Amino acid sequence: MHLHRVVVTGYGMITGVGHNAHDTFSALLQGKPGVDRITLFDASNEKVQIASEVKGFDPDSVMEKKEQKKADRFIQLGLHAVAEAMAHAGIEENAIDKNRFGVSGASGIGGFPNIEKNVIGGHEKGSKGVSPFFIPSTITNMLSGYISIYHALKGPNLSSTTACAAGVHAINEAAKTIMLGGADAMVVVGAESCITPTVIRGFANMNALSTRNDNPAHASRPFDAARDGFVLGEGAGAMILESLESAQKRGAVIFGEVLGFGESADGSHITTPTENHEGASRALKAALHMAGNPAIDYFNAHGTSTYYNDLYETKMLEGVFDTVPPISSIKGSIGHTLGAAGVIEAVVSIMALNENIMPPTINFECASEDMPIDFIPNLPRRKELHTVMSANYGFGGTNGAVIFGKTKQ
Repeated sequence: MHLHRVVVTGYGMITGVGHNAHDTFSALLQGKPGVDRITLFDASNEKVQIASEVKGFDPDSVMEKKEQKKADRFIQLGLHAVAEAMAHAGIEENAIDKNRFGVSGASGIGGFPNIEKNVIGGHEKGSKGVSPFFIPSTITNMLSGYISIYHALKGPNLSSTTACAAGVHAINEAAKTIMLGGADAMVVVGAESCITPTVIRGFANMNALSTRNDNPAHASRPFDAARDGFVLGEGAGAMILESLESAQKRGAVIFGEVLGFGESADGSHITTPTENHEGASRALKAALHMAGNPAIDYFNAHGTSTYYNDLYETKMLEGVFDTVPPISSIKGSIGHTLGAAGVIEAVVSIMALNENIMPPTINFECASEDMPIDFIPNLPRRKELHTVMSANYGFGGTNGAVIFGKTKQ
């Protein structure tokens, strides 16, 4: 059976440090922190009062006001990122058969702000307190549904809800679909927006979040010896994947090729990764095997800033690679965007590949003796890049990895 090669022809982002891919990537290279005190609700009496919010986002830029109550904020952010990706890919009307153009979406939690609002409304007012738009505005697959509707894409319409691995899984699902001939092109979109009292309290009561409320800019510190938990973030990332034949036919600019991907399960614990991330290591090894075991020039890490993830991820990389490549985590800047992280971080990896520069791990002040790896601390680094890798791991013990390389025609 012929497997089609899969290439990247466009991308977009909206994060706590930028409303588009260029501004986000520039901010990451400059080490700008996007973490600040929460403004989306009054968090002044909360144990955790900080997050990485997308400031100044205007929903009017993606949908009419009367439609906004039908789609929670994560969908709106996703529409924003996809619009940029479609424009960046130069996809003109009828350039690709819409019946052969699909969507692969990802979100870890979906429309939790509306879930919270309607649960409270129903408790206080009964049936009158629950909106008729409650269900379709919140379920995670409505992200890909809205993208499909707004862009009239009638190919496969897929949705991944695998916690913090959802984004990379959405990329992998889209790549599989194209490889097997199920579509000529796929929009991949990961979006998350759940900075609400209930979500903050839930993570805080797990002791998963940083409590550096008085120093938000330095709260998220992946791999640093003084890390004390992750910082919740919101945002969206999008990329256009196409078969090589489709991209060449329309003369598209190609930014990279999907060389390999892998997935695995820990089969161990709902929140704590297996020691040394043994489960995750199998996902990485599968991706490397599929890609033909290339040398990896840069690794975009999950790097959440929690004690166990960062320690075990480091140990896992030492076991997977004979020589661990330079790695960094962008979560020091934009926090942990949960289900959106995989797509955002893949876009950053693609941009690093094309610009031959690796973003830094900011807020890295003190290395741990048990984590002797090059984390690209605080400053970006130029390097000729040919192959990059990105990986994410989620609650439930679910793991995913993807490898991109410069396309050889």
